[in-house]
Amino acid sequence: MALLDKVKWILGILMVFVLIIATNLIDKNNFVRVKDSVVTIYEDRLIAKDLIFKISKAIHKKEIALATNDSLFFSQKNKAVNQQIESLVDRFEKTKLTDVEENVFKNFKKNFSSLTTIEANGIDFNSQNKLKASGQISALENNLDDLAQIQISEGSRQMSISKQAIESVELFTQMEIYILVVLAIIIQVIVIYNPKEKKQE
Repeated sequence: MALLDKVKWILGILMVFVLIIATNLIDKNNFVRVKDSVVTIYEDRLIAKDLIFKISKAIHKKEIALATNDSLFFSQKNKAVNQQIESLVDRFEKTKLTDVEENVFKNFKKNFSSLTTIEANGIDFNSQNKLKASGQISALENNLDDLAQIQISEGSRQMSISKQAIESVELFTQMEIYILVVLAIIIQVIVIYNPKEKKQE
């Protein structure tokens, strides 16, 4: 095989090699985006939504106890419910929070702290104390509703990111096929093309 033929083959193989490496790097980046998006949807949205649901249930127990003047709940069960809420809040804090979500969450913690202070002073069902506690519970429920809504909108946003990444992978895969076909034709032309030497006079 002549040196020129070897150079042609090497250039042809290098072109294919560079194309495959480039498309693989692009695909890898898109797959990382999809993976991160799926992990975020699970860890930071679905788990967060579950934590919000559990906190809501615990807050609802307090609401029922206030509405029914259940003094037994506040003397025997409320402490355990507060500990459960604090544990759930700690777990929620470890999820990835958006700026808006962080502000709502800070507000929730502030309202919860105010509620526990009211409860520590003792719930008198025939006083303003009950109204204050009821007002704090309403504020907490509003905070939880806002947090739940954020999970839906952020989950939707992550799904959109994932969808865009998948569409990019599909697009680059199609482009890769077309470019490989064109390169194969070019390589064939390069390899087969054999310029005739000029006849010596």
